[in-house]
Amino acid sequence: MTTPVGNLVAVTGGRTELTPPGVRVTGCRSALLLTRVLRHTGEADVIAASRHLQDLLDGTEHPYDSLLARHLDHHRPAYLRVTLDLGADPAERALPGSELLGRPHSPALLERLFAAGRYHLLSSSGHHPPRLTGLWTGDWDTAWSGAFTTNANLNLQTAAAPAAALPEVTEALAAFVTRQLPHWRANARAIFGTRGAVAPSHSDGESGLTYHFSREYPLHLWTAGADWLLKPLVDHDEIRGEHDPRTAAALAEAALFYEDFLTRTDADGHLVVVPSYSPENRPANGSWGALNAAMDLSAARHTLLTAARYHPEHAGRWRALARRLPPHRINSDGALAEWAWPGLHENHDHRHLSHLYGVWPLEEITPYDTPRLAAAAHRALRLRGTENDSAHGHLHHALIAARLGDGDRAGRALRRILDGDFFHASLMSAHYPHRDVYNADAAHTLPGVLVETLIQSTPDRLVLLPAVPDACPRGELRGIRTRFGAEVDLAWRPDGARAVVRPGRTRRVELRTSSGTESLELVAGEDRVLTLRAR
Repeated sequence: MTTPVGNLVAVTGGRTELTPPGVRVTGCRSALLLTRVLRHTGEADVIAASRHLQDLLDGTEHPYDSLLARHLDHHRPAYLRVTLDLGADPAERALPGSELLGRPHSPALLERLFAAGRYHLLSSSGHHPPRLTGLWTGDWDTAWSGAFTTNANLNLQTAAAPAAALPEVTEALAAFVTRQLPHWRANARAIFGTRGAVAPSHSDGESGLTYHFSREYPLHLWTAGADWLLKPLVDHDEIRGEHDPRTAAALAEAALFYEDFLTRTDADGHLVVVPSYSPENRPANGSWGALNAAMDLSAARHTLLTAARYHPEHAGRWRALARRLPPHRINSDGALAEWAWPGLHENHDHRHLSHLYGVWPLEEITPYDTPRLAAAAHRALRLRGTENDSAHGHLHHALIAARLGDGDRAGRALRRILDGDFFHASLMSAHYPHRDVYNADAAHTLPGVLVETLIQSTPDRLVLLPAVPDACPRGELRGIRTRFGAEVDLAWRPDGARAVVRPGRTRRVELRTSSGTESLELVAGEDRVLTLRAR
């Protein structure tokens, strides 16, 4: 178990009284509380833990400043790699977070939440990526056991790390995947009788085995988990311009699974994903276990094609398998269907947007390359309800809207979070409005939403100001990493914008702005300054 095993209170001035089971402090100038948290079995050595805390303070006149200084060298460089300036009132910027939260329409609050979100994400990533509660719990009996859920939550939290220049987070995710890969292989064998690897929907961090067997939520039928967890690692590799052997190995395992799993065909000769599951939804007229969930189709296609790039020796057969997958289906509402199998009906009022996985985080469906599918995806997004007002649902909605170029919809989803009292005074967040259920989704995902509304990239495309929310009419976003190996600084106002692109590699990319499309020739080490007309 992981529990606090030692506590120490360092008080300056005032009166301190031991009042079991706690301490009463009155009239002090400052109070510093130190807690040592250790993973242990059996009885913890409380005395040793307390001595360790005392050693931190011995000989220190200003203990808080001394302890803070130990962290600055590690945190400050990462924290300052990317900055957001929305032109907020300096007086509001000076306010503490607790007061800013009472001004939900203040640009200063968005600036602070962007900075705090990156800081919290960095702080709660190390041996593991962030849990549902980040590094913290907020409760002695924390929700969902403070574990990992990989069918939206961990994925949303870590998605911004590559572009927002937090390779420490990406490294924590890569290590997490690598440690669990043997268990993912066991899942493939035990549940599906295949080679390769299948990621679980939940993990306590130690085990990658699938334990979530339920009739109502049959998450053991979900096969897209590995692809989603690997997507930030692939993005990170594209930013660096080289393949991480760990990512390559995991992609190969995921592709091997699809080789063995995709064996059934329909009347048209297309492969059928069966069983198939769209987290955490079901057809309005069917059971939880279904066929050809849109997310499963997109994930299978993406895994096979991406693994082919990493492993050219197997590329022929993996690409051929991807070509045999069926296309997405557009239903009678003109919307992208959550299940591509004819006759399965939609259940729109749901917090998850699994069927739009091809829009975000993938680029399988874009307004530029697949306009008909993008229009159907946009229709599906407009039809989607919010169900229980979960933070991850609103921000997932905003991310997809940004990819579809809908700044109004992205802004409204963001506004639901800002107006919904989701944030604690620490600027850590909750799962539901009015700070109900401590949860890191909103805090860690919000920076990624703002990045996606302002700058998007693929290995061969840069999109500037695709979906600017009304809350951000002007500002500067600096230090964003692109997947073609350049850094971008962007400044924008209602009457125009300016971007500086700093390429680390020589290549040609497509530049898309509100003015249209053009080819952008980039030379490593030579900055390009771009001037954009009014949006």
